Amino acid sequence: MQTGTPDRILRLGAVLNRTGLTRSTLYRKIHTGTFPKQVRIATRCTGWRESAVSDWMRDPLCYSVDDHAGD
Repeated sequence: MQTGTPDRILRLGAVLNRTGLTRSTLYRKIHTGTFPKQVRIATRCTGWRESAVSDWMRDPLCYSVDDHAGD
């Protein structure tokens, strides 16, 4: 998703707040490939690309990491 603005990195709290998922559901969905994977931003710090979370929110039931691998 190219918008001309830099893609923000969202931390866990922001992702949970935006999606309404619980922490355990979020990690289960990541494991099954039905939610975007985390990106490492420091040694002990990860987050999610805002564009990837937005893509998931557009169609959460049909989202697949495999479909968005090249994004």
